[in-house]
Amino acid sequence: MRTVRCGRRTFLGGAAAALGAVAAASGDAEAPAGKSGRIPIIDITDLYHPSQDVGDNVDLVAGYALAGIDLKAVILDVTGRYRRPFINEADHSYDDPRGNRDPGFIPVTQLNALFGRNVPAAVGPYAYMRDPEDTMRDAPAFQQNGVELILKVLRESDSPVDVLSFGSVRALAVAFNREPGLLRRKVRCAHLCIGAAPKGYLEWNVKLEPHGFVRLLRSDLNCALYPCATERSPFDIAPHNTYWRMENLACVREWAPSLQAYLAYAFAASNRTDFLNAIEEPAPAEVLDRMAANPHHVWETAVWMQAAGLQLVRHADGKHRIVSAAEVQPSDTVLPNELKYCRIDVQDDGQFDFQLSGTPTNFRIYHRGDPQENQRALQEAWPEWYRSFRL
Repeated sequence: MRTVRCGRRTFLGGAAAALGAVAAASGDAEAPAGKSGRIPIIDITDLYHPSQDVGDNVDLVAGYALAGIDLKAVILDVTGRYRRPFINEADHSYDDPRGNRDPGFIPVTQLNALFGRNVPAAVGPYAYMRDPEDTMRDAPAFQQNGVELILKVLRESDSPVDVLSFGSVRALAVAFNREPGLLRRKVRCAHLCIGAAPKGYLEWNVKLEPHGFVRLLRSDLNCALYPCATERSPFDIAPHNTYWRMENLACVREWAPSLQAYLAYAFAASNRTDFLNAIEEPAPAEVLDRMAANPHHVWETAVWMQAAGLQLVRHADGKHRIVSAAEVQPSDTVLPNELKYCRIDVQDDGQFDFQLSGTPTNFRIYHRGDPQENQRALQEAWPEWYRSFRL
């Protein structure tokens, strides 16, 4: 999403699992599980190697760690100009001293090794769509694989699939343009972590692919919108955006050793070619020190909680935790973390207005009530969730 050194995808699915049926994106229905009893998920992420943003590496762990989720595919969302450093701010580019990068096949392979999985990964088109209806069939064959993998998973799934997008929506929009009927039938909900509400700030993920975002917001696809920014900044907190901040990552000391090693490899922007050996060794102490000293910027927690049917609660003793719906106790206070029906009016540049609706529509927008309360609760609940996680 953004070029934030500490990472914006600071979310990890922990031992708290979505047990049984998982709540649908609307919050008022149950999602159909597949034959495995878990919810099928496609994860679209702008994950690079070496990392553009280490939060991308952290975020992807959720797809592997949550017991209620069946991660079917990882689509690597790549925008060509961000594979190499740029300095032209007028052209939406930046100077990155860490140098060139490529699609994040290495961190996906590392997670497959750590979790004993074989989740397929493929890359989407590097170039911008030419217009909202673009099918991009003339993209190079290698860059077609991400779109084709989305369509393949949807065709083969025995139940509707949730698509979680943590970058641009290019690959998803192109898949919709190619086979709209398939996506209408088989995408239960497209969870889009993107945009600004209220409008006024042109958010990073929108700028990565405005045509694709406009395409989806003018479609009849079932979408849940999780704005990353307010009208001023991606670092403000408001009722409808998802951003929150950890003041430091001292809790890294309590994470599982293999997870420490995986994240240290990303945080150090390592180019070790023996990348599987690297995650089997203790994380370098100096890298852990740097991780523990840094604040951490988070945008994705609400998306994974919705997909996995999890709740943010305050126990009777005042402690905040993230738990499955089945684990909520009568004495718990459930804090707002919901999706509200709305109507969307999107401009050609991707900025949009929304109006809450008292009747169902195909769009929902995230709402967390008091954003300060939400942030304080997550600052306590999220580290405990991390601490409880074991590979």
